[in-house]
Amino acid sequence: MTASTGEPRKVLIIVENLPAPFDRRVWSEATTLKAAGYEVAIISPALPGYEAPREDIDGIRIYRHRLKPSDDTTSGYLREYLSAISGQLRLAFKVRREFGFDVIHACNPPDFVFPIAILFRILCGTRFVFDHHDLSPELYETKFETRGLLWELLRAAEWLTFRCADVSIATNESYRRIALTRGGMRPEDVFVVRSGPDVSKLAPRSPKPELKKGADHLIGYVGVIGRQEGLDLLIEAAALLESRAGRGKIHYGIVGDGPKLQAMRTLAGERGISHAFTFYGRAPDELLLDVLSTADICVNPDRATELNDKSTMNKILEYMAIGKPIVQFDLTEGRESAGGASLYAERDDAADFAAKIEQLLNQPKKRARMGAIGRERIVERLSWAHSAPRLLAAYDRVYAKARRSSAEGSKMPPIPAPEAEW
Repeated sequence: MTASTGEPRKVLIIVENLPAPFDRRVWSEATTLKAAGYEVAIISPALPGYEAPREDIDGIRIYRHRLKPSDDTTSGYLREYLSAISGQLRLAFKVRREFGFDVIHACNPPDFVFPIAILFRILCGTRFVFDHHDLSPELYETKFETRGLLWELLRAAEWLTFRCADVSIATNESYRRIALTRGGMRPEDVFVVRSGPDVSKLAPRSPKPELKKGADHLIGYVGVIGRQEGLDLLIEAAALLESRAGRGKIHYGIVGDGPKLQAMRTLAGERGISHAFTFYGRAPDELLLDVLSTADICVNPDRATELNDKSTMNKILEYMAIGKPIVQFDLTEGRESAGGASLYAERDDAADFAAKIEQLLNQPKKRARMGAIGRERIVERLSWAHSAPRLLAAYDRVYAKARRSSAEGSKMPPIPAPEAEW
């Protein structure tokens, strides 16, 4: 079903942690809905490079609010989230006046958008889609290595978000199981919509040897640079490799930003291998594609946490789309995504990570085979072209439930009593 049925089909997407259109998943969802006949508006933060308060791109309306940046402390995240909620609520009323919407599509983290969705359901019967990007309680525990009251608050917010949602969208089967267990959702209301890349936009290009900085090999990384991403483990592995291979044989191109970027630069200096690393920070897509296309191997040193074990990492899918062999730690969803496109080191073992990189560097034919396996998995199973129909099916479910509720004379279903878990 598409918006051509004559029903009103206007969607407001709210995302807090990345700006539109920089957030690839959100932008893929928005453009897919637009192509299917929906009208789409997005509320997102204004961050460097995406600071215009109002912008139209490809027929999609983007509204941006200022965000108080976190200082990577508990109080810092609270300030960030409070400023986000304030901006989202203000702009939601603005979008309602200027555009109107039938569905609020909330992307986490954090899980604090549900009160806005419920307010608009009470006021005008708006439906609610929860797009489950991250496990917020596990994310908090990974960042702060504790639980406590705020962890309990996040579990409660997660549960309430699921219970208030008409439909939940999961990025993989692990997240779907959480929606069914911790969230208590019905199976028919949970849809797996993977964050697959668009292979028409993310494809191998000619390598640029100058990015190797004179080294024989380039190791590529793209993604956030925080504690849970394990860049310190990669640096330890790089130090081991240099002690065996010699200075200047391997270079590491690191594309991405995050709270630990400066700490990783410092650590590379302390280990005496800062010459082996280029930290590009947040880079344009052109540079990202050049680095990945030039790399001999791409890496994912994510730590073995509950969050990382259950999460599908976009960088893995991007490496596969470019046709690159991967080295990563042996985590459930990482293996589910990459299959034979990756070698898997023992969890959090920098020495084994280094050994797996060395093994691949010495076997160019194996690297080529693994890269081809990854590219084929993306094209045949995991690209956004395979996810888009699932997104549209989820929306068909939302509107079917809305019609049924209207026929029954009820705008808002009751929230069931707790069923354990949190």
